[in-house]
Amino acid sequence: MQLDEALKARKSVRAFKPDPVPLELVKEILDIARWSPSGTNIQPWKVHVVAGDVRRRLEEEVLAHRETDPADKIAEFPRTSKRKEPYTTRMRTLGKEMYGLLGIPKGDQAANWRQWGRNYQFFDAPVGLIFTIDKDLDAMSFLDIGIFMQSVMLAAKARGLDTCSQGAWNNFWSVTRRVLNVPEDEYIICGMSLGYADESAPVNTLIAGREPVENFATFHGFE
Repeated sequence: MQLDEALKARKSVRAFKPDPVPLELVKEILDIARWSPSGTNIQPWKVHVVAGDVRRRLEEEVLAHRETDPADKIAEFPRTSKRKEPYTTRMRTLGKEMYGLLGIPKGDQAANWRQWGRNYQFFDAPVGLIFTIDKDLDAMSFLDIGIFMQSVMLAAKARGLDTCSQGAWNNFWSVTRRVLNVPEDEYIICGMSLGYADESAPVNTLIAGREPVENFATFHGFE
């Protein structure tokens, strides 16, 4: 698959088949992604790859904690929920389309809670990735993590797999830290589902819209 094709074909998949992903294939994807650029080449990314019994234990313990202490959902690292236009409209448009495909009506808090919990099941993907970063690095290194994650997603797509990056994993991080033995001097940034898309699931028909170039680019100095 060419790069342009992979960029356009990649999407966030929220329903996966149970088909296993071989360890060697996961390693191959990470081996390609490690060539991602980073500021001054510090390569700040760290990844915990979970499958099998460990993945199941992580899922069970995070979901159990979520039910017993639902208020414990503050990200460990500084972030803000303040969004203005046009970002609010884009977010709400995506949410309306996705929840419509899932058959969840607006205002159904119980169904919303259950669907959010699907994040902690990696949407049934057989492989989950948890990304961490040293706490003493600055915001520029968070950009490096994003670049690395994009490389993982494109490398996966080029090999016939799909992904979903998941900010939900920076909630209930204390459980993830304990289960995966993540060092205290690292932030748990986010997670990612990795596997083969269940193309029969209506939610996977969702294609998020993109703004045209003219809406975000300002050109200077061109004739």
